[in-house]
Amino acid sequence: MSFDFSGAGVVITGAGGGIGAALARRFAGEGARVVVADLDGDAARAVAAEVGGTAFAGDVASEHGARALITEARRVLGEIDLFCANAGVAVHGGPEAGEEAWARSWEVNVMAHVRAARLLLPAWLERGRGHFLATASAAGLLTNLGSAPYSVSKHATVAFAEWLHATYRHRGITVQAVCPQGVRTRMLADAGRGGDLIMGAGAIEPEQVAESCVAGLRDGGFLILPHPEVADYYATRATQTDRWLAGMNKLQRKVEQALGE
Repeated sequence: MSFDFSGAGVVITGAGGGIGAALARRFAGEGARVVVADLDGDAARAVAAEVGGTAFAGDVASEHGARALITEARRVLGEIDLFCANAGVAVHGGPEAGEEAWARSWEVNVMAHVRAARLLLPAWLERGRGHFLATASAAGLLTNLGSAPYSVSKHATVAFAEWLHATYRHRGITVQAVCPQGVRTRMLADAGRGGDLIMGAGAIEPEQVAESCVAGLRDGGFLILPHPEVADYYATRATQTDRWLAGMNKLQRKVEQALGE
């Protein structure tokens, strides 16, 4: 189901910078009315001022924060036509990562989506339409070497979006997942040399992700892939799993060698 941006009420979380800010600029340029939400209030206000939107400052992953955001967005916009669950966190490490890191990854990357959907769906189902866009990352289809909490939680992001799509599509609810690989944001910079070795060469700008999202929202397909090659990797992972895992382990060994680990 193609999305019409003109006059649409759009909420974007994590929109103070990176992909979220690029989405806000691009969607506003298409005529959308945008609520810019971010934990960093100054960043949210700066982007909102730039796009003629409304800023919301706060942690929207919590139940209280999600409710406050959606209440304020409805006050400003009327009904929300498109909710972009874009905010995310990436913590380095594997099983040794602390309990707090795992819990925060789950809260922001998964439960924020669940809580938003819980609040959005009743009104959307009543009027017979609504659009949910989840920023899931290619890590949600493949994996992300170096960060087990990110990989695991982003797989859950995709799984929840799939569930929503399968359950409510016939009732007018459109759900899509955008799954880029490396994007030149602070998150990639924070991944350090290991992240640069894995994703740096193919990294794209946030504006390219936003452009892919505009095209994807108009096309209506479930997966939006700013890096088209991810479709081939995803197919190989599903149909030649051992080969794919061997390739990923080879890449892991190359990274360890380069980092002197």
